[in-house]
Amino acid sequence: MTQWERFIDTFFKWDVIVQYLPAIGRGFVVTCELAVLVVICGISLGLILALIRSYQIKIINYFIICLVDILRSLPPLVLILLFYFGLPNVGLNFSGFMVVILVLSFVLGAFAEEIFWAGITSIHKGQWEASRSTGLGYSQTLIYVILPQAIRMTIPPLTNRTIAITKNTALGMVVGVGEILNQATIAQSFSSNASPLMMGAIAYVLLFVPIVYLGRRIETRFAWKKN
Repeated sequence: MTQWERFIDTFFKWDVIVQYLPAIGRGFVVTCELAVLVVICGISLGLILALIRSYQIKIINYFIICLVDILRSLPPLVLILLFYFGLPNVGLNFSGFMVVILVLSFVLGAFAEEIFWAGITSIHKGQWEASRSTGLGYSQTLIYVILPQAIRMTIPPLTNRTIAITKNTALGMVVGVGEILNQATIAQSFSSNASPLMMGAIAYVLLFVPIVYLGRRIETRFAWKKN
C-alpha cells in the first residue's frame, strides 16, 4: 500500500464514511441548534446589561462589572463542568445541552456587554445634549439616538467574538452533548479509523465558513465610510 493509499484509507475510508454519516449529520443539527440559541441569548443578554449599565446606578453597575469580569476570566470549560456537576448539589439539575447553552450564553453576554458599552460610551456627549434639548427623555435618547449609532460601531468586534464563542459548542462533548465532535469521537472509537474525525472537521467547515463569510459581509455593510 502506497503512502497515498494509506492516507485515503486513514482519513477517507468509504465504508466508514457511509456508516457514520447519519451520526455526524445528527451532531451537525445539534451544533446548529446550540450555536443559534447561544447567539440569540448571549447578544440579547449583553445588550440588556449594557443598557442597564448606562443608567449609572452604582450598586447595579458594580455587580454587572464584577459579573462580566468573572465570566470573561474563567475558561468556558471550567464553567461547563462547574454548572453540570456542581449545580445538582444545590437542587438545580440541567441537561448537558442546557448547561452548554447557559454557559456560552453567559460568556458571550459578558463580552457583548463590554462591546455594547464601549459603543455607547464612544458616542460624543453632544449627541446626548442635542437630543435632550429637543425634549427627549434619557431613555428615549438612549434607545432612539445613541443605541442605533453604537450598534453600528460594535458590529465588527461583536461578529468576531460571536464566531469565537459559538465554536466552543464543541466543549459540549465533555458533558455528553451529541454535537459534531462528540459524534465524531464516538464513531472514531468504534471504527478505529480517523475518517469520522475528518468528517467532523468538514462538518465544522461547512457550518462556520458561511458564518464567517456572513460576518464579513455584515462588517462591510455596516462599516462607517469616509465621505
